[in-house]
Amino acid sequence: MKIVLIGLCLAAGLVQIPAAPTNNPAPAEGVTVEPAATTPATAVETPAQRDARMAWWREAKFGLFLHWGVYSVPAGKYGNRTDYGEWIMNSARIPVAEYQAYARQFNPVKYDPALWAKTAKAAGMRYIVITAKHHEGFAMFPSAASKWNVVDATPYGKDLVGPLVTAAHAEGLHIGFYYSQSQDWNNPGGAKSGFKEGDGWDPAHKGDYDAYLNNVAVPQVRELLTTYPIDILWWDTPMYMTPERTARLANLVKLRPGLITNNRLGGGFGGDTATPEQFVPVTGYPGDWETCMTMNDHWGYNAWDQDWKSSTDLIHKLAEICSKGGNFLLNIGPTSAGEFPPASIARLHDIGQWLRVNGDSIYGTTRGPFPYLSWGVATRKGNLLYLHIFQWPKAGRLQVPLQNQVKSATLLAQPGSSLPVTSQDGQIILTLPAQAPDSTDSVIALEIVGQPVTAPLPSAGAHATASAWLPGSEPANAFDGTGEKRWRAPANVKSAWLEVDLGQPVAIGAFGLDEPDVWPRLHQHYTLEVAEGAGWRQIAAGKTQGHGVCQPLAPVTAQKFRLTMVCEQGSPGVAELQLYRAE
Repeated sequence: MKIVLIGLCLAAGLVQIPAAPTNNPAPAEGVTVEPAATTPATAVETPAQRDARMAWWREAKFGLFLHWGVYSVPAGKYGNRTDYGEWIMNSARIPVAEYQAYARQFNPVKYDPALWAKTAKAAGMRYIVITAKHHEGFAMFPSAASKWNVVDATPYGKDLVGPLVTAAHAEGLHIGFYYSQSQDWNNPGGAKSGFKEGDGWDPAHKGDYDAYLNNVAVPQVRELLTTYPIDILWWDTPMYMTPERTARLANLVKLRPGLITNNRLGGGFGGDTATPEQFVPVTGYPGDWETCMTMNDHWGYNAWDQDWKSSTDLIHKLAEICSKGGNFLLNIGPTSAGEFPPASIARLHDIGQWLRVNGDSIYGTTRGPFPYLSWGVATRKGNLLYLHIFQWPKAGRLQVPLQNQVKSATLLAQPGSSLPVTSQDGQIILTLPAQAPDSTDSVIALEIVGQPVTAPLPSAGAHATASAWLPGSEPANAFDGTGEKRWRAPANVKSAWLEVDLGQPVAIGAFGLDEPDVWPRLHQHYTLEVAEGAGWRQIAAGKTQGHGVCQPLAPVTAQKFRLTMVCEQGSPGVAELQLYRAE
């Protein structure tokens, strides 16, 4: 992943792979991720057929991502540095022969696929996606297309993905494979981030990209789809994938009826699911989408990385993602011996414990009706709203910006409970116990009459202007409510402002900012101001990490707001800016 997306690799020293002729056209300028859409294999589907194919995935909401490969042997360390991850071969420019030697130490004798599947199920996960081949090009399955695979190149000598497919099905879980179709740092001709097509840092892996596709990628995808009964194919980093090249792989999808694919194949083929990486989009995405995220700072195992997200943080992210209509694919990087790190297991245990009580508020839910709640988030099932309270109100009064009649309000942790409900100033007021049933996330099931009725988002569709913009990246794109389109300044601009006029003064209590989902990530300084008299007054400032920001404000009543963005790399950009009413 990362383009620096994430991926598997292949080497060429331990395994003798014949070189291919070199072909070096113009380099690709980074990676463009296609919007989620239908694949060629599913383009003739009716909406009802698509809904039927996607039904289990939409119900599941929570899955396990597994990044496992030869990179788990050096475990992040190379030379004097310990910050490398699954990109270690590329980041450290390790020669092919040296990297392939690590495979002689890849012997996961403690691998227990049944235990892995049981652990995922106990955590409340409903599906698994494992790296069948990451950017290192190493196949975790027997492959006739390349001897750089677990059977031919390691002392373990056995298929790794097949037993996990069997174990997952035994636990009632769905399962899929991640496959790095373009990046391959060992097989000659595979794409390498930072290099022109056909090039690399070692003559052993330079070669013709089309030869790589025809001789390695296409045959291996065919092997995977005809050998294993999988449900998902998760592509990654579509470097150099023209429509013609992409079609060679996309046409294979029909070999596995019902297969779900993501939007990283390239060449204009959007797949079924969008894939925000390492962040929760402030607005969510339309359609089917899935946030993939690590528990610490690396996808593959890194023995030195102890920067773990807390269980509370991960539970909050699960609830927030579901409140915006998405799925959560949470990653573990197993060790080279075949074990999950203890810190990962502890967090899965905590999430599983929470889901055993509150699972109804996650599984099968859809996007909630609120763009922002100061105290948490909300998911939905028809006339049931599930209120996830992250910050228990000290006064015992929970304000819900909802105008509907309420039939009942019950704490999921206390099924027989009935909470008093009143209405005031167009809001519902719930009277709560003094203590939260769960300090992490207490959930209230709120049954309402009719469709949810909420106040409109003040900034949606409001009049917008900016100091500069590219054609097709107009200011209005930042207020269309989706995050799909963007406002972006020209390449030579490093500082630009985006202004919105709400039409009348509105009391605003928070704002949310989504950034363009591009690689490399935009790192921007932001300043939010309100118009006062003949000037502007600053009300918020900070720095992003390419993933946007959502921030409460001291309530301010104003009609015009200005967001100034200063970009450290690239030009300033905003996918969506939302201003939320004060509660």
